[in-house]
Amino acid sequence: VTSMAERESRRVAHDLLDEPHITGHRISVRQVYALVEERGVDPETVADRYDLDVADVYHALAYYHDHPREMSDIEAERDEAMANFRESIERPDGVEPDTA
Repeated sequence: VTSMAERESRRVAHDLLDEPHITGHRISVRQVYALVEERGVDPETVADRYDLDVADVYHALAYYHDHPREMSDIEAERDEAMANFRESIERPDGVEPDTA
C-alpha cells in the first residue's frame, strides 16, 4: 500500500535547479502555481501544454500550499539572484536599470 506522502514524493522531485519540480519534467512547482493560480490557466491546459498528467498539476499545487516556508524561501532566493544579476549587467553611462 502506497501512502499519500510516497505518491507525492514520486510526483515532486528536488534534483533540478535546487527547486521542487514535477518528476521527469523541467517545470517547477512555482511555475505550475504561477500559471494556474496567478495567470488563471486551466489545470488541464497546463497539463496538455507541458505533457503532464493533470494529477501532476494538482500535486504540484498541493505541494506549493503544503510547503509555504520552502516556497517563500525559494522565491526570495530567486528574487535576490535576479536583483544581483541586474546589478551586474554593464550599462552605458547614463543608463539606469528599470526599477519598476
